[in-house]
Amino acid sequence: MKLWGIDLGGTKIECAVLDSENNLSVIIRKRVPTEAEKGYQHIVNQIVKLVDLVSEELGERPNKIGFATPGVIDPETQRMKNSNTVCMNEQPMNQDLEKALGIPVKLANDANCFALAETLMGAGKNYPNAELVFGVIMGTGVGGGLVVHGKVIGGHHGIGGEWGHNIIEEGGEPCYCGKAGCVEKVISGTGLELFYEKKSGNNLKLKEILERYEAKSDPIAEETIDRMLEYYGRGISTLINVLDPDLIVIGGGVGNIDLLYSEGYERIKKYIFNNKKLSTPIIKPLLGDSAGVFGAALL
Repeated sequence: MKLWGIDLGGTKIECAVLDSENNLSVIIRKRVPTEAEKGYQHIVNQIVKLVDLVSEELGERPNKIGFATPGVIDPETQRMKNSNTVCMNEQPMNQDLEKALGIPVKLANDANCFALAETLMGAGKNYPNAELVFGVIMGTGVGGGLVVHGKVIGGHHGIGGEWGHNIIEEGGEPCYCGKAGCVEKVISGTGLELFYEKKSGNNLKLKEILERYEAKSDPIAEETIDRMLEYYGRGISTLINVLDPDLIVIGGGVGNIDLLYSEGYERIKKYIFNNKKLSTPIIKPLLGDSAGVFGAALL
């Protein structure tokens, strides 16, 4: 039986079909624009359109589909929450998609889908004995997903893996979640750029800040990156102290910074509750931006 998945992004909706549970080769991939500015019902219509297009090309329709979504279905209300595509929030998206498509659907947060795909199809294939895998997203925001024995752990409130909204900097920048100094506000790409801008008065992209750090030409760039490494060490050490995963995979644009896997690894040792000894593999992903849609199919 073919595995269908849809990654519901802010600008694009992508569908991928995998051959079968035993053969995870990709048969087809197709995208349509999300056009979220046209509203929630339009997004649902775009999904139906995409499924119709892929079904026509394959010559068969799915009997169920997994979805990677921004935000998550609240287990209590069965409505979307925490989505940065705000028109989805408070909508019974699971029910609406099942009604529109006429088949069962399963929704999971895109970070959970990232973690699932990397566990089963990506970086995790090199660690076949990893029972607990944590997938970190460090990009514009900070999120995460938890996979245990090859299954996504959504949690009692549906927020399993949301390490980005724990406070690591007292008196830090206010976050949309209502707190201040969250992991997301401190070590996301936008958080790092904001820190540099406030200190220097210059608005630079993270790539430029990193170049100045490496050239040792800008003390504020050095302060920005050193601060990132320190808070990264604190944040990841907390994950390890609570979950002690067998593998951590770091996705997102910030996750491409090589320093996280050298000096950042040393910073984690300062805070881990294990006599400063650390052997957890912390690695880059292998699937790139395909992880969300593949994870959706694997749901």
